[in-house]
Amino acid sequence: LLECLRSNVAHPWQPPRSDSSAALWHEVIHGLDITVALGADRRVPDERIAMLLGSVSPESVRYFGADLDGIRLCADDHDWEYGSGDTVSGDAQHLLLVLTGRSLPPGLLKGTPAERFTAPV
Repeated sequence: LLECLRSNVAHPWQPPRSDSSAALWHEVIHGLDITVALGADRRVPDERIAMLLGSVSPESVRYFGADLDGIRLCADDHDWEYGSGDTVSGDAQHLLLVLTGRSLPPGLLKGTPAERFTAPV
C-alpha cells in the first residue's frame, strides 16, 4: 500500500476541480474506501475532515452522484450538518463516504433512513 501511495507522487493525474480541496477529497475518500471496507479502526485527522466538510456544496454532492433528497446529514463528532429532511448521523468520515455516493457497512450510521446508505450483508 505504501509503495502504491509513493507511486502517486509523480503521477500526472489532476483533480477534476481547480481548488486545493479536490486532491484531498481524492486521497481521503479512497483511503476510507479501503479502511472502512476492511473494518480498520483508522481515524482521518480532524483538520482534514474539517477542511472537507467546509467544502461540501450542492455542486460537490451532484458531482459524486449522491442522492440526498429528503436527508439531513449530521456529524456526531464535528459541529456540522448538511441538507434537510430525515436525519442520518454518524462519524464525519463516514458521512463523507455518504456524500460521495458510497454504501457503508451496517452499524456505522444512525437514523431511520440510514439503511438507504448501508450495504446489504
